[in-house]
Amino acid sequence: MSRLPDTEKTSRYDQIEEMSTLDVVTNINQEDQTVAKAVEVVLPNVAALIDQIAERMKRGGRLFYIGSGTSGRLGIVDASECPPTFGVPHDLVIGIIAGGDGAIRKAVEFAEDDEKQAWKDILPFEPDENDSVVGIAASGTTPYVIGGVEEAKKRGLLTGGVACSSGSPLGEAVDFPVEVVVGPEFITGSTRMKSGTAQKMILNMITTGVMIRLGRIKGNKMVDMQLTNKKLEQRGVRMLMHELSIEEDTATELLEKHGSVRAAIEAYANLM
Repeated sequence: MSRLPDTEKTSRYDQIEEMSTLDVVTNINQEDQTVAKAVEVVLPNVAALIDQIAERMKRGGRLFYIGSGTSGRLGIVDASECPPTFGVPHDLVIGIIAGGDGAIRKAVEFAEDDEKQAWKDILPFEPDENDSVVGIAASGTTPYVIGGVEEAKKRGLLTGGVACSSGSPLGEAVDFPVEVVVGPEFITGSTRMKSGTAQKMILNMITTGVMIRLGRIKGNKMVDMQLTNKKLEQRGVRMLMHELSIEEDTATELLEKHGSVRAAIEAYANLM
């Protein structure tokens, strides 16, 4: 039998069903507090992966996330938040889940066991050597993910992996592994808990770091965000008021005229 992934090790807790509800949430919270420290250990790996992805994106590349189950859903969430947050095209960061889009809501049996399907799912996007593929798998053993990154690597794409087990097959298969070991889950094997939290933190760092390297942040502001609701429009007005030292009416007029915070700032600068 192969080595047990760190994510499958037995919980430090037992007779959980006999705990009070307060004890349950207290113990979950205590475990959650260890996640950020575990992520801190792998920050150099995350930074190296970000820089490599950003360099390829500057040449026209894209980022693909591939995963199954919780890991796949986390990739899709992170990818879907990039266009409204950073004003980038919807096909710049692409989340792909084993079993197709239906698996976002309902698990598809055995979809994660097909080692050839991930690359088949990427092929319609016509991938090339400027693209990057990041596999996400808490155990680091998912065939769908490992097969996908292996094929991507053969084709000259940059590959990264986000796992929550040390010395994982996924880590060995990619150019830039990120293995954050959070230890046994509160409920044995329930990787939607600490492992999922760690993965979400790392994916946040990857896309945020890449977008910063691509110039999508000015100062500390999301100057390219899409103004898709009143809250974001009001945020945009506040950004302009702060950045340009102007009154609210002027900021509102600029935003309405130019459609984005960045465009409004540039237009205002040209008038000065």
